[in-house]
Amino acid sequence: MSGTNSPEAVKKLLENMQSDLRALSLECKKKFPPVKEAAESGIIKVKTIASRNTEILTALKENSSEVVQPFLMGCGTKEPKITQLCLAAIQRLMSHEVVSETAAGNIINMLWQLMENSLEELKLLQTVLVLLTTNTVVHDEALSKAIVLCFRLHFTKDNITNNTAAATVRQVVTVVFERMVAEDERYRDIIEQPVLVQGNSNRRSVSTLKPCAKDAYMLFQDLCQLVNADAPYWLVGMTEMTRTFGLELLESVLNDFPQVFLQHQEFSFLLKERVCPLVIKLFSPNIKFRQGSSTSSSPAPVEKPYFPICMRLLRVVSVLIKQFYSLLVTECEIFLSLLVKFLDADKPQWLRAVAVESIHRLCVQPQLLRSFCQSYDMKQHSTKVFRDIVNALGSFIQSLFLVPPTGNPATTNQAGNNNSGGPVSAPANSGMVGIGGGVTLLPAFEYRGTWIPILTVTVQGSAKATYLEMLDKVEPPTIPEGYAMSVAFHCLLDLVRGITSMIEGELGEVETEYQSTTEGASSPMHSSEQQDLQSTSDQMDKEIVSRAVWEEMVNACWCGLLAALSLLLDASTDEAATENILKAELTMAALCGRLGLVTSRDAFITAICKGSLPPHYALTVLNTTTAATLSSKSYSIQGQSVMMISPSSESHQQVVAVGQPLAVQPQGTVMLTSKNIQCMRTLLNLAHCHGAVLGTSWQLVLATLQHLVWILGLKPSSGGALKPGRAVEGPSTVLTTAVMTDLPVISNILSRLFESSQYLDDVSLHHLINALCSLSLEAMDMAYGNNKEPSLFAVAKLLETGLVNMHRIEILWRPLTGHLLEVCQHPNSRMREWGAEALTSLIKAGLTFNHEPPLSQNQRLQLLLLNPLKEMSNINHPDIRLKQLECVLQILQSQGDSLGPGWPLVLGVMGAIRNDQGESLIRTAFQCLQLVVTDFLPTMPCTCLQIVVDVAGSFGLHNQELNISLTSIGLLWNISDYFFQRGEIIEKELNKEEAAQQKQAEEKGVILNRPFHPAPPFDCLWLCLYAKLGELCVDPRPAVRKSAGQTLFSTIGAHGTLLQHSTWHTVIWKVLFHLLDRVRESSTTADKEKIESGGGNILIHHSRDTAEKQWAETWVLTLAGVARIFNTRRYLLQPLGDFSRAWDVLLDHIQSAALSKNNEVSLAALKSFQEILQIVSPVRDSDKPETSPVVNVPVPVLIGPISGPGLSRPFIRTDSIGERLGRYSNSEPPIVTDELEDLNLWWAAWNTWYRIGSESTKPPITFDKLTFIPSQPFLTALIQIFPALYQHIKTGFNMDDLQKLGVILHSAVSVPISSDASPFILPSYTEAVLTSLQEAVLTALDVLQKAICVGPENMQIMYPAIFDQLLAFVEFSCKPPQYGQLETKHIANAKYNQAEWVALNYVPFAERSLEVVVDLYQKTACHKAVVNEKVLQNIIKALRVPLSLKYSCPSESTWKLAVSSLLKVLSIGLPVARQHASSGKFDSMWPELANTFEDFLFTKSIPPDNLSIQEFQRNESIDVEVVQLISTEILPYANFIPKEFVGQIMTMLNKGSIHSQSSSFTEAEIDIRLREEFSKMCFETLLQFSFSNKVTTPQEGYISRMALSVLLKRSQDVLHRYIEDERLSGKCPLPRQQVTEIIFVLKAVSTLIDSLKKTQPENVDGNTWAQVIALYPTLVECITCSSSEVCSALKEALVPFKDFMQPPASKVQNGES
Repeated sequence: MSGTNSPEAVKKLLENMQSDLRALSLECKKKFPPVKEAAESGIIKVKTIASRNTEILTALKENSSEVVQPFLMGCGTKEPKITQLCLAAIQRLMSHEVVSETAAGNIINMLWQLMENSLEELKLLQTVLVLLTTNTVVHDEALSKAIVLCFRLHFTKDNITNNTAAATVRQVVTVVFERMVAEDERYRDIIEQPVLVQGNSNRRSVSTLKPCAKDAYMLFQDLCQLVNADAPYWLVGMTEMTRTFGLELLESVLNDFPQVFLQHQEFSFLLKERVCPLVIKLFSPNIKFRQGSSTSSSPAPVEKPYFPICMRLLRVVSVLIKQFYSLLVTECEIFLSLLVKFLDADKPQWLRAVAVESIHRLCVQPQLLRSFCQSYDMKQHSTKVFRDIVNALGSFIQSLFLVPPTGNPATTNQAGNNNSGGPVSAPANSGMVGIGGGVTLLPAFEYRGTWIPILTVTVQGSAKATYLEMLDKVEPPTIPEGYAMSVAFHCLLDLVRGITSMIEGELGEVETEYQSTTEGASSPMHSSEQQDLQSTSDQMDKEIVSRAVWEEMVNACWCGLLAALSLLLDASTDEAATENILKAELTMAALCGRLGLVTSRDAFITAICKGSLPPHYALTVLNTTTAATLSSKSYSIQGQSVMMISPSSESHQQVVAVGQPLAVQPQGTVMLTSKNIQCMRTLLNLAHCHGAVLGTSWQLVLATLQHLVWILGLKPSSGGALKPGRAVEGPSTVLTTAVMTDLPVISNILSRLFESSQYLDDVSLHHLINALCSLSLEAMDMAYGNNKEPSLFAVAKLLETGLVNMHRIEILWRPLTGHLLEVCQHPNSRMREWGAEALTSLIKAGLTFNHEPPLSQNQRLQLLLLNPLKEMSNINHPDIRLKQLECVLQILQSQGDSLGPGWPLVLGVMGAIRNDQGESLIRTAFQCLQLVVTDFLPTMPCTCLQIVVDVAGSFGLHNQELNISLTSIGLLWNISDYFFQRGEIIEKELNKEEAAQQKQAEEKGVILNRPFHPAPPFDCLWLCLYAKLGELCVDPRPAVRKSAGQTLFSTIGAHGTLLQHSTWHTVIWKVLFHLLDRVRESSTTADKEKIESGGGNILIHHSRDTAEKQWAETWVLTLAGVARIFNTRRYLLQPLGDFSRAWDVLLDHIQSAALSKNNEVSLAALKSFQEILQIVSPVRDSDKPETSPVVNVPVPVLIGPISGPGLSRPFIRTDSIGERLGRYSNSEPPIVTDELEDLNLWWAAWNTWYRIGSESTKPPITFDKLTFIPSQPFLTALIQIFPALYQHIKTGFNMDDLQKLGVILHSAVSVPISSDASPFILPSYTEAVLTSLQEAVLTALDVLQKAICVGPENMQIMYPAIFDQLLAFVEFSCKPPQYGQLETKHIANAKYNQAEWVALNYVPFAERSLEVVVDLYQKTACHKAVVNEKVLQNIIKALRVPLSLKYSCPSESTWKLAVSSLLKVLSIGLPVARQHASSGKFDSMWPELANTFEDFLFTKSIPPDNLSIQEFQRNESIDVEVVQLISTEILPYANFIPKEFVGQIMTMLNKGSIHSQSSSFTEAEIDIRLREEFSKMCFETLLQFSFSNKVTTPQEGYISRMALSVLLKRSQDVLHRYIEDERLSGKCPLPRQQVTEIIFVLKAVSTLIDSLKKTQPENVDGNTWAQVIALYPTLVECITCSSSEVCSALKEALVPFKDFMQPPASKVQNGES
């Protein structure tokens, strides 16, 4: 009040007072002198006060009665002008609070008078108001008087006054109560003992109240009296009163000052005893009234409800319930029951409307509702008020739909038009019209033809009533259609919103408090421990109580809410309304979920689900689950029937999508409306935000979503998100543009929904997974037996859920993957494919996820993650296996380095691929393996290496794709390489592991079981590798066998040195010999059928066109490999105990291979034989090149020399690889067994060689097309082995062995060649070339002969045997050897394709043999054995054959060579023979020699027709040479030579000197040419031999003389016969033969004369000359012959006779002349 206290204000007040008084005195001067005087004295009074007091205002107040007096008097004049002036002045005083209690009393009395006179009524009211509001001086009687004054003014005739007065009354009433509140404030700090109110029998017993409180009490009590139409106690002087005004005042007091009633017992008493009964009494007409009931039915006429009072009563009730519920529990129960009754359908529309408004006021106060629930619903015998309210609202809404409103017909009709007009046009163009396009419909509810508009009645959350505020209306208003519905709708929404936000708020508090207390409790406890526990337990109790209330509230209201909301949802045509309904259902579902009220939660969720799906959609989960069974029942709640309404199909909604229902047999299509989509979004929202409380109802939610997704045609894409896919079943899915734009959003929300599952707790997550699994099982059942598109919703979402919950994957991995594995086995391929997609995506994600702790430290989790991958191997569908393998490949590419203990699983997956599973699978699996071998061997635990070997081996055995098998063998090679390079590390690791396992095994008391056990683990690894390769070496496919064989032997060759010495035993017996046995068996039993082609269009070479031939190649490779190892590693193998046994086995294999009826194998066997024999003695490492293993390796070897990395540095660990290598590279050689054992090995080899030779060259007994005859290369190789072998056994080689050898050599050379091979092997007939076999045979003999030559004496007895052998070969020149009974064609007449077998051209061989014989003989002629064994005779005997054949020899060169050889041999042999003449060792040789000469010089064979003259002469010169030999080497030594022999020679020479002709001329002899030179030579020799020497014996001389005379005699006869014939023949020429003969004789004569001339005269018998000269006349006779040839010969014969032409000498008369 500083404004009125300041000096200026005071000054101003004094001035104003004085001026007022002056004005008053002026006005009253004439008419009212007393007033004037009073005014003037007043002026003086004021001045006096002002001048005397410092506290002017206080003084004024004390003197206020006097100061006010003039003005009161002025009012008494009843002059308007004066009155107004006075009232203004009084108001000024009052406003400055300078009015005392008495003055105030006086003022009020004065005002009363004015009122009674109806003067200045408004001014009066103003003054009263100022008086009462500015201060508190007016009390008790004065106060009541002032109040009554206002009331009375309210009931005047003047409207303005009435209204002003009403306002003033209201204000005054407020002021009275405000004073009381202020008073309470003042006394609040003074605690006073409440005086017990005794019984309160006297209503006016207010002695205990303070002044202001007492005023208030009296006022309120009288208001009740007045409303009840009773006389007031305190407000004396009231004349009239209205009930409506009274009720308004009551309401305002109750509403504005609740604390007064709550804090003061007296007031509370008033409420209970006065107000409530009053209200109940006033309500009675409304309760009894039934609309439309006839009055006659009730005995007393029923008072009609009166709108103004009824409406005000409801307002009062609202206040009472709101403010004083706690005081008036019982009374409120009655009020609430009444409210509920007012909603009945038989009550007037306006009554129902205001009742709904009142209920709405309650609905926005959740705490109040909570109290109802606690006070009534939770008490045993109480009305279930809260439940009733909710149910009543539900029934009310239903009744509005079922009973058409009785509005004015016009509106109804109009609505009807609207109704029919809107929706009819909508479907027609539903395709094009988006939501809200086309016809704009009013927001409304529509159900079964009833159309109710939705009005905007209030802002959400506030209950702004329309009709409860119509305080000025007296007649009931007409309620617009839809108003009640709209309010009721809002009631429901606000009720739900209020309850849920309240309960959730409290729940949240409880949870945070609980957390903080439990955290407090779990943190280290201090002294406050007890207290904490105490508070926790209090907390628990409190929570239990609260929870009971919450549950009761929900249980009480959910049925009604659900019934009403479902109905509204179905009826709603407005998007906003639908949204609100859905939101309400959603919040209720969430709340029920949080409170764990399963039934109600599921019911709300079911409602939303049903709303999402098209009407009558057959979704079993919604119709059968327990939660949903309620939806079809009607609940009977306290006698009120609440129908649950299923969605009706005829709601006029915009159709936005048409799709296929998800069913086994889809019937037609279904339509989705925009409302369905809205519901769906709500459902998504529910699942997204409240997933944690859904529990088992996930099933409902997900099932519904699945169906919607299906109808909308969303298909899963990578990662499990659903994307709009192309409709699979054709054009059945039709989506409007409106929904098309929505789809990505929906799909996005769907994904987010499952993403948010990462925030769910474990239990909720399990619910979600279970629901998805059972949904998926249903989808699987539906997809059985048909190959239609299945619903992949569940699988896709399981994937999504798994992916976002990776951080706690362990808890859901088993159920998740277990189910997906089932999906993977489904017959429907699409379903399967997605199951696999999901599973593999999860596994990949699981492995790449950044787990805490990381996977490398959590092996159990890693194995858990990989396990399903392994499980997939049990599924036979190839598409699944392909996915599995692709997954493995990706895991390897991304995670390969960190798989660790997961390797066996991953490798197991690759290894599980079976042969029958198709090429692409095997190829993918193999790709994985390749990746492993190329990149990951170093990162995996060494114990897995064996698995890698096994898996690689298994791929080799797959027969789907040859390339894979071959490449896998390459991988095995790479693996072996890796073992080699990392050997030391691997060995250490394996030994460590082995030790650990050994320990475990001992603890368990079992034996450690692993393959190749006694060997150390690293060696076992190698042995496994070898064993795998060994298996591949007997694969059915030749290419695989070949590759595996090469690899096996290369690895053993290259890396074998790493093995422990003892392990070699296993390698030899278990790997190599085992392999040889299997290969031998397979080869011998292989099929001989021809293979047409190698599959596809691969052509097969004829050398490989049967299985047998293909196996042959394998056998070759294997045998060669084993032999090579025996050769290169002999220094390792020999120290092993049973080397000789191994050697025997190997030789046995070589023998069986060599004797196999296959050229390739047998030849190769010999090559292997050669290889193992090239070993001179065990190779010492010192002279062995370090890289020797690599040298013989055919495969490209990627290793450096063995001395490779690290051999230079000393190894710490004993027995490490390096040491092993060192063991052989040290200076001291490995132990070599004594030479004797070595010899045994070589003799074993000789025996094998002999068996092979004799078996293979023995001619078969019978021949047919299939007879096997060894090939030339085989035989060649066989014979070529001998020299090498012989070097080792020569010391013990004896005659027996030589015999054996001879047999083999002879047989080998005799073997014919098959005609198809002959062009390649045979030289053409004219080329004198040896075949390599023949070369080899000669070489073998040569080796022997050289050995004998340098050998000891006793070996030389072998020479004759060698000569025999060679001479046998020489005979082949004329008589090729026979091979059993086989017919061979001579090569000259063999057209290759006719003859099966062709005999070789043996001539060059025989000739070469002959040359060897000659050479050898030249060296050895004098050897004792050679002399004794008649070698020379044998040679001559052998040569006799070709010499006698001469021109008949197969080759001309033969007899020529034979002659020259004979000459050479004789030139050496004859002197030897002469030496030994006495011993008789050569006796039998001479006749042989004579016969040989005879046969040769006078051969029976005829020279060929085409022989040229030159050739003939050359041949003749050879004959001449022979005669010369006789003349030089034989005849001069005749005395050392047997007589018979010399005789034979002479006869021969005689025969040669003239070529006698048989008298008969046969064809054969026509062409004989004359050998003049030869004859001459014979003559000369004969003559020389006859005459040159002194005849030692008469016999010899006789022989030669006889020979001459015979010769001359024959010549004479021939000539005579010729002359006779010539004469007879006349002109006809003589036959050619005769002419030839005569020419020959003539030539002989001339030769003879020549010879005689050359001889010493004394050596020629005179008789001989006579005979010669006697020829002359005969010759002369021949001159007449006609033949020119004869003439020329005759000329030559006649010429020598000139020497006889001498003058006759004087006759000497001897006795003889």
